[in-house]
Amino acid sequence: MKKNTVISLVVLMIFAACSKKSSTGGGTITPPVIKPDTVLYTMLPFPIGASVNANLMQSNTKYNGVVKKEFNSITAENAMKFGALHPSQFTYNWTDADYLVSFAQANGKRVHGHTLVWYTSLPSWVTSFAGDSAAWENLLKTHIQTVVAHFKGKVVSWDVVNEDFEDTGIPRNSIWRQKLGNDYVARCFQYAYQADSTALLFYNDYGHEYSAAKRTAIINMVTALKNRGIPIHGIGMQFHTTATQSDANISAAINTAAATGLKVHISELDVRLNAAAVPGLVYTPALGELQASRYLYIVKTYNAIPANQRFGITTWNVGDADSWIPGWQGAPDWPLPFDGSYLRKPAYYGIINGVK
Repeated sequence: MKKNTVISLVVLMIFAACSKKSSTGGGTITPPVIKPDTVLYTMLPFPIGASVNANLMQSNTKYNGVVKKEFNSITAENAMKFGALHPSQFTYNWTDADYLVSFAQANGKRVHGHTLVWYTSLPSWVTSFAGDSAAWENLLKTHIQTVVAHFKGKVVSWDVVNEDFEDTGIPRNSIWRQKLGNDYVARCFQYAYQADSTALLFYNDYGHEYSAAKRTAIINMVTALKNRGIPIHGIGMQFHTTATQSDANISAAINTAAATGLKVHISELDVRLNAAAVPGLVYTPALGELQASRYLYIVKTYNAIPANQRFGITTWNVGDADSWIPGWQGAPDWPLPFDGSYLRKPAYYGIINGVK
């Protein structure tokens, strides 16, 4: 065998071995089938986004850089919630939300608004408000229409109402339902539409993939709104899910939503690896592979619904260090496609392989 041929074979063997190394610390993973200079949003036939933190966008260049490079849609993690935007009755604070919208405009990204009406993240002036039903109605309408009008032509879609059901499928006994009755949801959509008839309006909630009762309640509500002529255009499924969630439950959630004919947004996707909240759990290549398989199946199932219903997929933040999950569950976790240093994990490639 010629010397050059031997050298070539050795190089190929080294390359093959290296290609199987996990970027998270060794072990074998499915070798990426894409080039290292790949940009995530160019690999997908629908928009891919992330919820973003305004402070991190301005202070963390790696965070900002990943958002700028990899995604073509953004959602404000907190900056457009009621308490952040409307801290006192006659005061609106647009600073962080305007920054995110300006960033999106400068970089050619879509903005999805989150969220106009939610039962929590409310300022104290709302929770202690003492007006009659007419005053409460005016409070709700004024907030919705002021916010939507401010971003008209800049924010293409809104989560109008967020999390109106308990896991059991029972309507949540929120302050809005207490003060305004069960049909307040319909009026929220009408008020938003009046302020911007071009914006796409979504109902957003979690639990579609693990609670059949909740999923049924949501589908029944949005179908009833649609049949009444209420301007609702889509369903947001949060998909704060787990790496062990079954294929059957994932399929049921996505396909049931698609059966309404409305647009479907997987709106807050993250995949927990430590759902049992085991203290001191360590990330391993095997866990990375398991997570990648869930991302792949979610994307594959979503990609199979009609193209005109695929509003897009949004992950809930960018890198593992930014996720709300570890703090919420009180244990380590790695739920996102980028690690704590904003390097691509197997989950990143799972997303891409889900459309192949």
